[in-house]
Amino acid sequence: MSEPHADADSTQDHSARLPGGGADGARKGGEAAVREEYILTLSCPDKKGIVHAVSSYLFMTGCNIEDSQQFGDRDTGLFFMRVHFSADPGVTVEKLRASFSAVGDSFQMDWQVHPAAERMRVVLMVSRFGHCLNDLLFRSRSGALPVDIAAVVSNHTDFEGLAASYGVPFHHIPVAKGSEESKQEGEAALLRLIEEENVELVVLARYMQVLSDNLCKQLPGRIINIHHSFLPSFKGARPYHQAHDRGVKLIGATAHYVTAELDEGPIIEQEVERVGHEASPQQLVAVGRDVECQALARAVKWHSEHRVLLNGHRTVVFA
Repeated sequence: MSEPHADADSTQDHSARLPGGGADGARKGGEAAVREEYILTLSCPDKKGIVHAVSSYLFMTGCNIEDSQQFGDRDTGLFFMRVHFSADPGVTVEKLRASFSAVGDSFQMDWQVHPAAERMRVVLMVSRFGHCLNDLLFRSRSGALPVDIAAVVSNHTDFEGLAASYGVPFHHIPVAKGSEESKQEGEAALLRLIEEENVELVVLARYMQVLSDNLCKQLPGRIINIHHSFLPSFKGARPYHQAHDRGVKLIGATAHYVTAELDEGPIIEQEVERVGHEASPQQLVAVGRDVECQALARAVKWHSEHRVLLNGHRTVVFA
C-alpha cells in the first residue's frame, strides 16, 4: 500500500519556493503576491512511493499543500489521490501539466490539474418536472454551486421563462415520440451546443428521455442523472404512488453517472428520508423531490470541485 497520509501533510510547512520568493511567498512593493490555487487528481496502480513522489514534486516546484486526501483500494489494487495546493506567481497550470507528466508516466497515472477557482461549464437538461432545475439555478446564482450554467436544454418549453429569469439561454430540442431520427437529430444538436459552449458537464435534472448508447460513450463521466433508486421495485410511471400503496418507510434518490446501461452508472451520492404510514402519495412526492434536489446538488458540486474519481463501476468521492 502507499505511504500514510502524513507523508503528504509533512510538506505543508516546509514547501520550497521559486527563485526570488521568500518563505512567506513572493513580494512586490512590500505586498505579498497572490498565490494561485490548484487541484491535482490522480489514480494509478497502487505501489510504494506515490505520495512521496507527488509531495516531492510539489516541494520542488514551489508549491504548498493546502489539503490532501488519498485512498488505496485493496480490491482493485488502485490508488486515488486529490491534492489542493497553492503555488507562487509564475507557476501556471500549463507549466504544472507539462512538468508533472514525468511523475505521472512513472506511475502510470491517470491525472489532471485544474485551477481551483475555475468554474465548470454546465448544461442542465429537463423535461416537465422543474424542482431540480430550479434548485440548481438558484444554487449557482447564490454561489453555493461553483459552476457556470451555459444553457438549459429541454424537449418541452415549460421552463423557458424560468431559465430567462436567471439569465440563462434556453434551447428547445424536441424529440418526437417513437422517432429514432428525431432522437438522433436532437442529440446531434446537443453535441453541437456542448462543443460551441465548451461544456464540461451535462446534468439530467429530471430529463425523461433515454440517451442513446452513442451519446453516453461520447461523454463518459460527463453526464450526471438523478434517479429515485431507493424505489427499485417500482418501475414506470407514478413510482411514489406505487411506494405509497406498498407502505414504504424510506424515500430516497441517487445521483449517478450515465452509462449505456440504463440507471446502472457509477453512484456519486445518495439521500434518504424516513416517512411514516400517515404520509399521502402527495406528501411522498414532496419528500421525493426534496431528496432528489439534495442528492443531485451535492453530486454536481463534488464533480465540479474534482472530488469524484471513477473506480470501475464505482466512485471514490473525496467529500
